[in-house]
Amino acid sequence: MKKTILLTTLLLFYFSSSFADTSYFIDFNKVLNNSKAGGEAQKKLKKKFEDETSKFKKVEADIRKEETKIISQKKSITNEEYKEKVGELRKKVADLQKNKKASFVKITKARNDARITLLKSVNPIIKKYMQENKIRLVIDKKSVLVGDNDLEITDQIIGILNKEVSSIKIN
Repeated sequence: MKKTILLTTLLLFYFSSSFADTSYFIDFNKVLNNSKAGGEAQKKLKKKFEDETSKFKKVEADIRKEETKIISQKKSITNEEYKEKVGELRKKVADLQKNKKASFVKITKARNDARITLLKSVNPIIKKYMQENKIRLVIDKKSVLVGDNDLEITDQIIGILNKEVSSIKIN
């Protein structure tokens, strides 16, 4: 009887220590937004977006002025000239839309590339942190329904990331 109790106790102790006692979680969005490298990348991309937007607004204003000019000349020019000018204007509008779309697609791609680069930098940091603190499981905060704030390691990871990665390259 004593041997059975001892064996059962040892087995329970072994199995309870072989499973992760707690799961930690990390908010990847916070890491991407609040780290030095992520914040710097966002500022660069925001500035690039604002520059492109202002450039396209200027071109749109020029096209509107040209449209107003063509409309005011409608009675003083021949029908063929009017159609030709309207055709040129439509071509300019189509080119503007095409360039605008290409520019914003390029910015979106740069944003995604920066995010992937930063995540690639974060993964080894998380793995090292897990080894140092004997953590066996880290979950993204999006997947956590309810959790104790003491189990969140986001701020620690941001601190380490800020020391190791100061900036990322943006195309």
